[in-house]
Amino acid sequence: MLRRRRGLPILLSVVWMEVARRAGAPVYGVALPGHFVVGFGDPYGAHVLVDPFDGGRLLTDEDAGVLVAGATGAPLTEQMLTPAEPLEIVLRILNNIRAWAAARPEHSAVQLWAVELSLLLPSHPARLRHDHAQLLVQRGDFLGGAAELEEYAEVVEAVDPPAAAAMRRQAAAARAMLN
Repeated sequence: MLRRRRGLPILLSVVWMEVARRAGAPVYGVALPGHFVVGFGDPYGAHVLVDPFDGGRLLTDEDAGVLVAGATGAPLTEQMLTPAEPLEIVLRILNNIRAWAAARPEHSAVQLWAVELSLLLPSHPARLRHDHAQLLVQRGDFLGGAAELEEYAEVVEAVDPPAAAAMRRQAAAARAMLN
């Protein structure tokens, strides 16, 4: 991974954090939009940010601001520099795996696996239910996908009735693929 510069950059950050933590360093992850980096020190006081995927380059606040602006077009905020919670890091890793697999149709099983693991987390975007249903249908599980679409429609019904109706139509279309 390191020599070939292949893999998910966030996983390199996780390795850095675990090695530093075991060495006794005060370390934490920082989930900047579009780029995950590692913080050392007091996140609310004296600290430094490093980018493990860029050879451990020290990042100034201006550097972090450039990364954020490049990913979102928005300026860096203090909120973006807060330590990432462990489950937030896990969800982000799974999102990266899903994105990797989505670009490779032959890896739809990996994408489905990442979605199903994400759904096991105590907090996840409701939209994952829809993604899960679509993957099930794409992989030929029409009944499973239709059932998931129906369940997602129930969740969405209270806030967006037209979207719930669209989900129910998709569920009917998935069931019709059995014929």
